[in-house]
Amino acid sequence: MTSHASLTPITINKTEIKNRVVRTAHGTNLGLGKITEDFIAYHMARAEGGVGLTILEVLAVHRSATGRLNSDDPDLPGGYERLMAAIAPTGMRVFQQLWHSGNSGRALDESPAWAPSDMPNPIGGDVPIPMTKGMIDEVAGAYGRAAGICKRSGIEGVEIHAAHGYLIQQFLSLNSNLRTDDYGGPMENRARFLFDVLKSTRDEVGPDFPVGIRLSPDLTVGGVDVDQSLELMEMVEASGQVDYVNVSLGNYNSFPKMIGGMHEPAGYELPTSVPISRPSTMPSIVTGRIRTLEEADQIIRDGDADLVGMTRALIADPEIVAKSQDGRSLDVRPCIACNQACVGRTLRGGFEHLRCTVNPATGFERRMAEKWASPPPEKRRVLVVGGGPAGMQAALTAAQRGHKVTLMEASKDLGGMLNVASRSPGRAGIRDIATWLEEQLFKIGVDIHLNTFVDDDDLSDMQYDNLIVATGSFPRMDGVQASNPGEPIVGINLPHVYSSIDVLTGGVDLSGHKAATVIDALGHYEAIGTALHLSKAGLKVNLISNYPSMGPKVETALQNDPALQQLSQGEFSIYVRHRAVEIGDSTVTISPVVSDSRQSIDSDLVVFVSHNTPNVTLAHAEPANNFKVSIVGDANSPRFLEVAIREGYLAGLSC
Repeated sequence: MTSHASLTPITINKTEIKNRVVRTAHGTNLGLGKITEDFIAYHMARAEGGVGLTILEVLAVHRSATGRLNSDDPDLPGGYERLMAAIAPTGMRVFQQLWHSGNSGRALDESPAWAPSDMPNPIGGDVPIPMTKGMIDEVAGAYGRAAGICKRSGIEGVEIHAAHGYLIQQFLSLNSNLRTDDYGGPMENRARFLFDVLKSTRDEVGPDFPVGIRLSPDLTVGGVDVDQSLELMEMVEASGQVDYVNVSLGNYNSFPKMIGGMHEPAGYELPTSVPISRPSTMPSIVTGRIRTLEEADQIIRDGDADLVGMTRALIADPEIVAKSQDGRSLDVRPCIACNQACVGRTLRGGFEHLRCTVNPATGFERRMAEKWASPPPEKRRVLVVGGGPAGMQAALTAAQRGHKVTLMEASKDLGGMLNVASRSPGRAGIRDIATWLEEQLFKIGVDIHLNTFVDDDDLSDMQYDNLIVATGSFPRMDGVQASNPGEPIVGINLPHVYSSIDVLTGGVDLSGHKAATVIDALGHYEAIGTALHLSKAGLKVNLISNYPSMGPKVETALQNDPALQQLSQGEFSIYVRHRAVEIGDSTVTISPVVSDSRQSIDSDLVVFVSHNTPNVTLAHAEPANNFKVSIVGDANSPRFLEVAIREGYLAGLSC
């Protein structure tokens, strides 16, 4: 048993929290506005894993905002009751975040948003309706009514969302609050709406019900900075109406800082959070890519906060607390902060719900959780060919079910394309999942053979019952861009044209080059990472993309702005909705995808990034002795990490 400061209890108001590990509020889309069985199962997995406190995703308090949950939904109380009945035996406390989007959303009937002033929102540019005093009173009262629904339905506390550029912070910020009445001007006026909300809430729930507040310095010029957030926290604390403070970071003008990617260090929010959390005499929560209980322990021991949010870490592994408490910290599946399947999916809109790149069971707890993987009726001999993420996950899942598993990899290392991707600046963390899978494979006893190439002839001499083909893919260096498929790039076969693998693995001497052009026919992070690598090496970099934006497939993962900030520190030019027409010895001719106009840019090195070609060496292996063949990951069809791990997991389950 390991001792952890984060596993000691704490009391908020009169409610005891069994430990200091918190799941802060985050959108899941699992119920699309309802508390469904999938929604309950997602939260139950974290409850059974030992989490002390969870804060449910935003509840819209008024019809002028549409939330993940909505307070006027007649099914909401019953949903809460089912959720709490399931969770109660685990001891995890459940609070609800109360929210209004202001200009960052729209009403349930899609009428214009309500906000302090007619400042357009930073995402879509929609202009809201400036709120009258009657509107202000109506919405403030709605917070209290929503809090009352929560309390009567068994929810154990509420959190007022006054961060991230939503309605309350719009009143607090001079960038969005242009009012000249009692709700504008100095801080005491701009905070008036917040205190109206707090009074309404406290009047409804009484003195003994936990009420918290979430704050965030917004990192925008003229916005709510650290000093103003501290001033606000002290005002709130002096009022006696709030029981804890939860400190985050950013708004939609600084969106990537709200959910920092792997380029951010662990605890990256602490420099802006601690000046607010440490002076508080109320219990305080901080967050910001906290990955392990050991990191949470350090924050608490240092006195920087009383509780620690570990939201994405718990998306990746709901059993962090239980495993760490049992001395099994090394068994915790690591969050790599890629943001591609959690926030990335929920921001795509439609029916997409939260998933996890490294944990295929996330969002599918009722059907795919590891605890549902029953032992097979008979143990089988499973051969996995290929040691990238798909093959490693397949081998691990099959071995966990009790099969005898052999994994053969042609190169000297496991990890596959993760070994390449991790060489991009700021992307070393992407290999954490490969390291973890490798450690788990050795721990469980999978028979691993490196430097072992397997072809069809080899298979005929091997004894196995199931074959899983995870041989990956190769760069497709054909010069075809999907925007103009009938016009492949002239000069694609010149000797100074390379793949991203050539460049990132050190196969290209960059010292003699001055200007590079990266041609992105893929639209994912691969071209961005290659451009960063070349820029860091001191080259002038041009990025050509036939897509409407840079890396559109990772835009919802909040990867683009941080990369663009880094690229802008060097000589960098980007041409979107353009294609490469011809590569010469020292130039690249480009053209808009919709016209024949031409321009020439200097370039003595070219990198072509495109959809890969599957390695079909074993993809059509003939079944012998009735064995089953599964093809997973890029060998099946070149896609991305989330799919590779999921297909490996499913193949391991099907053995």
